[in-house]
Amino acid sequence: MNTVPVEDLGKVYIEHSIVVNNFVIKIGGQIKDSLCRVFGDGVPYQWKENGDQVIIPDASIICNMRDRKNVSFTGIPRFVMEVLSNSTEEYDRGEKLQIYCKVGVSECWLVDWRKRSVEIYLFDFKEDGTSYPYLFNTVTESNKEALQLVMFPNFKISFDELFDM
Repeated sequence: MNTVPVEDLGKVYIEHSIVVNNFVIKIGGQIKDSLCRVFGDGVPYQWKENGDQVIIPDASIICNMRDRKNVSFTGIPRFVMEVLSNSTEEYDRGEKLQIYCKVGVSECWLVDWRKRSVEIYLFDFKEDGTSYPYLFNTVTESNKEALQLVMFPNFKISFDELFDM
């Protein structure tokens, strides 16, 4: 298991936080009249399928606020976003993406503020019933109009809004 040491989390770039905040503010303004909520950094999830280990996405959208255990959510978010950084990219692309797949997250964005790109992953099932992530789309400056939340088509954030530094 590739856990990220706590001291590495202190090396987060301001751009990382800006991307998370841009997403939470823009989507949060649209989602407030629904049963779902959007959360930024610091909201822990704890799932039996992951041995009750705590996972903290950079941003998430959860639609069942009752699924809580103390300070952690036990419900599965329908959407998670990870903003890649030098210290977490390997973990986010590897183990964390596999955990999201295993527990049943519907959509995951891997956002790279350094390259100004968004990889949109969805999850599907093989014939034997095991789940796997697949790259649905990669959005960059050249196809920025393609940025969309697949699981929440009514919520909009533009590429330029997400990367507004």
